[in-house]
Amino acid sequence: MAEKKEKNWYISLMAPNQKGAGFAWLDPTRLYANAQALQDCIADLLEPFDASEIDLVAGIDSVGFILGTGIAIKLNKPMLAIRKKGGLCVKTFGEKYVDYQKTPKELEIRQDAFPEGTKVLIVDQWIETGGTMQAAVNLVERLKGKVAGMAAIAIESNKHEKAKELTMKYKCSHVIPSHLQSQIDNQYLESFKVFEDGKAGYAYNP
Repeated sequence: MAEKKEKNWYISLMAPNQKGAGFAWLDPTRLYANAQALQDCIADLLEPFDASEIDLVAGIDSVGFILGTGIAIKLNKPMLAIRKKGGLCVKTFGEKYVDYQKTPKELEIRQDAFPEGTKVLIVDQWIETGGTMQAAVNLVERLKGKVAGMAAIAIESNKHEKAKELTMKYKCSHVIPSHLQSQIDNQYLESFKVFEDGKAGYAYNP
């Protein structure tokens, strides 16, 4: 029988940016390399939702595909990919936005994605400024879908009005406990010290 772990234990698996400016400040992919961590994270993200509230899971390109697919399988629901511009070879609708690095980008959704009234859970890895998630919301609503909610490992809302507005308007789920939210908002986790000391070990550890 697997040892019962403390809730949200997997947050300490995430690694700091080691490449400098131009990269995200944190890398959650170590979490995905641990089977129990990935399963526990998905279960925690789904806590606020009932399966009956969701018809379809939509993952945002590209790392939102990982959690989105895991959530879709857990719920036994279909999974829709919301792609970056040029990623779909079918007729699409596009939505321009500015990402967390202040880079202009565009998301696309296939025009035949779902019928009107479909309840869509939108999933991404992280919500920082809210620009990417807002673009996905706009695409879902353009197709007259209903945003059932949004899920991400973390939502930074202390400095970004758009992210804050999203959390007020839609049901949102993340896995950061209240005592760690200030560390997320300040973009530095105390658990990073193990990486700084070179003691983190392998991402995948059998």
